[in-house]
Amino acid sequence: MLAIEQSYSYTKARECLANLLDQVVDNNEVVVITRSNKPDVALIAKDELSSLLETVYLLKSPANAQRLLTALSESKEEDNQPILTQTVNELLEELGIEQQEKAQ
Repeated sequence: MLAIEQSYSYTKARECLANLLDQVVDNNEVVVITRSNKPDVALIAKDELSSLLETVYLLKSPANAQRLLTALSESKEEDNQPILTQTVNELLEELGIEQQEKAQ
C-alpha cells in the first residue's frame, strides 16, 4: 500500500524537482506538494497511478469485487497451508514416467 511519505512546499519541490521525481519513482512513494491558498497536489509514479485506477475499475462492479475478494481470501488461505515437497523420482512415478537408466 502506498503511503504519503513526505510533504514539500511548492517552492521546495520546484528547487529539487528532478531528485523528487526520482525519489517518487524509485521508492514508490507519494509526495504531497503544498501550495498557499490552493489545494495540495500529490505526486505519484505513473505506474502506481495506473495500478490504482485499474483496481478502482475492477472493484466498481459489486459482482466482480466479490469474485476478486473471494479469490484473494482463498489465496491467503492457501498461503497458510504447508508446502508439500516431492522428490523427482516421486514426481516421475506419480506421472507414470519411467526413468531411463544412464549407461555407465
